[in-house]
Amino acid sequence: MMSESTRVNLLGEPAQVAVGRAVSEFRSGRPVLITSANETITALPVDGMTEAMLVAFRLLCRPVQPFLLITARRARIMGVEASAPTGIALPDFYSAGEIFSLASAIQVSCQFEFVPALAGAGAAIHLAKQAQRLPALLIGAVNLAALHMCEPPLMLVPAEAVAHYRSASAIAVTFAAEATVPLSGSSARFVVFRHSTGGTALAVVVGSPDLTQPVPVRLHSACLTGDVFGSRRCDCGDQLKLALARLQEAGGGAILYLEQEGRGLGLANKMRAYELQDAGLDTVDANTTLGFDDDERDYGVAARMLKILGCNRVLMLTNNPGKLDGLADAGIGVSGRIPLNTPIHAHNRRYLAALAKRAGHLLDGVLAGDGEVSETNAAHLQAKRPS
Repeated sequence: MMSESTRVNLLGEPAQVAVGRAVSEFRSGRPVLITSANETITALPVDGMTEAMLVAFRLLCRPVQPFLLITARRARIMGVEASAPTGIALPDFYSAGEIFSLASAIQVSCQFEFVPALAGAGAAIHLAKQAQRLPALLIGAVNLAALHMCEPPLMLVPAEAVAHYRSASAIAVTFAAEATVPLSGSSARFVVFRHSTGGTALAVVVGSPDLTQPVPVRLHSACLTGDVFGSRRCDCGDQLKLALARLQEAGGGAILYLEQEGRGLGLANKMRAYELQDAGLDTVDANTTLGFDDDERDYGVAARMLKILGCNRVLMLTNNPGKLDGLADAGIGVSGRIPLNTPIHAHNRRYLAALAKRAGHLLDGVLAGDGEVSETNAAHLQAKRPS
């Protein structure tokens, strides 16, 4: 007969398994229960919420009306100074579309009553971000009678476990498969890694890098629009091509292709941010208007991939000093930086200018107003964190 300890070993650490399942529920647009020391709340993402789901959720929470939970950044966009997630009291006649608009529109003209968030509010926001949903949720009290009628039953997740989910997931990254892939002018070893959540990340290993020396590495966030379709709105596709060429010239290195579309927002939220940019916002303000941080990426998965590959020291191909800090904080020695200077033109100038002026990216060409910048890399800069 299987013992209790054997069951735990087969399934994983129970609290982290619960968080992973809760993320899956949010990705499917279903509510979950979040429990803390003093209370249990129900949470439902407003992103993708239908009218039928809204009616069902109100019935689940009655007689108390659920409130809309937004991030501190979104609250400040709506004119309320906040340092933590904040609740908005909702009239019971508000539709699903009107609630979504409250969570995402550039301007909200109506006046609302802001209410204190409950203990599990921070965990609910983190779960929504992990699920790449808009960080805005309906939050309600638990009606036990209605809860017992739910079929299938709602997932229950401890709030305290949510904060550790990212780091625990990074540790659980494992090797999945590899093969040699012929590329234009060369070939590379494609190494696929699997997350504990079922997602994948890719290491493109070029040549035969010397692992006794700092390895040239590019951390590349997946960009469907730029990498695949050649969008000129960003420089992602150009940077990917240039990084591959630089690694081929250097005789070896790696590109880590990470599931971090839109600086970690996900493809749907990236498109929403694009709409806001078309309405006049820059890339930083578009992200924060939606309630996100400007950059939601974490580099724990990248560090784990590098360690599996046997790479503990890197020279990073990037214009973003935040990547040096993020990878160093995750335990990889960062010995220097190799710039990736790609063409600046009318379509991407505004985007790159915002990254340079507001996000600290090292793009001297765009700040100087140059129409084009050379694709010739400068010498390595001073090491961020010598090993």
